[in-house]
Amino acid sequence: MIAGGTAVQVGVLVATIGGLWLGARLLVDSVVRLARRFGLSELVIGLTIVAAGTSTPELVVSADAALKGFGAIAVGNIVGSNIYNLAFILGVVSLVRVVPIERSLVHRDGVVLVASTLVGAGVLFDLTVSRVEGALLVVLFVAYTAYLLRTGSEPLNDGGSETVAPAASVSGGTDTNTGTGTGADTERPEAAIPTGLTERVSFRGRDAVFLVVGLAVVLVSGDLMVSAASALARGAGVSESVIGGTIVAAGTSTPEFAVSLVAIGQGRLGVSVGNVVGSNVFNLLGIMGVASVLRPLSFPSVVLESVSWLVVIVVVMVAALWTGRQLSRPEGALFAASEVGRWVLGLLGLFG
Repeated sequence: MIAGGTAVQVGVLVATIGGLWLGARLLVDSVVRLARRFGLSELVIGLTIVAAGTSTPELVVSADAALKGFGAIAVGNIVGSNIYNLAFILGVVSLVRVVPIERSLVHRDGVVLVASTLVGAGVLFDLTVSRVEGALLVVLFVAYTAYLLRTGSEPLNDGGSETVAPAASVSGGTDTNTGTGTGADTERPEAAIPTGLTERVSFRGRDAVFLVVGLAVVLVSGDLMVSAASALARGAGVSESVIGGTIVAAGTSTPEFAVSLVAIGQGRLGVSVGNVVGSNVFNLLGIMGVASVLRPLSFPSVVLESVSWLVVIVVVMVAALWTGRQLSRPEGALFAASEVGRWVLGLLGLFG
């Protein structure tokens, strides 16, 4: 009976991962098309609109966990998702293609990423996040987003480029260029953000309908994921913080993974990298802030191990990008391998 119950919870967990991915993609596609009408640059859309859309699962899961009193899952999901985004998603993306990084992304948003991580770590240090602290985190996130949106209508030009020629083997997007990085790509900015999942469907009010449907799918999937994950943790004797920081974190990060892979395949670095950086800032400031405002968070001290590891990953990643302005395949492989190792140690009860 126990084994049968476990199998059901595992099935629910797998199904909710698919639901979170589908719902978030519907949200991202619809919101991106709406954002294009305001003339925002590709990098800023990646850092804000796409990042917020792909982070919707983290928001729903962490908020739902907070309301149910599962502070360890809420915080573990946020911290684990950030580690997974940087180490595994960017690591795998760099294995597909060496990722050159725009100077403005490193100098401005890299600094914000480090600062937000240190602020988040400082807030988590006493094993609680109060409503006042949460409100301050939300204010910081709103200020950063407002600045990006205010300055984002003019494409950043610092000698780098947001777009590179897509590799022939992975260029199966809507692009019609010939791999030169010019021509149709530069003349058609509307093709810059991958929205292929819903592009073939066209009817009156499409984007509004997809936005509502996507939000509903994410909300339902997130609630079921929290229930299944907490049941699995109790049944298997694994701590909720480990479940939240590994399985739930990877599940809620599937939209970031999907969007980043599609974007890098189309040569869209602003979206691929900006999506990850923006999602991490959103997770620590926006999501943790909202979750703790709904209900103050408390969690065991073991979570601080993952928080410390997140700080290390962020500092090393930003330092590597700052000095070399690219993420090479060997560097990406090391980051991805470190995440696999964290998972193994966590599930064995040796870490986090």
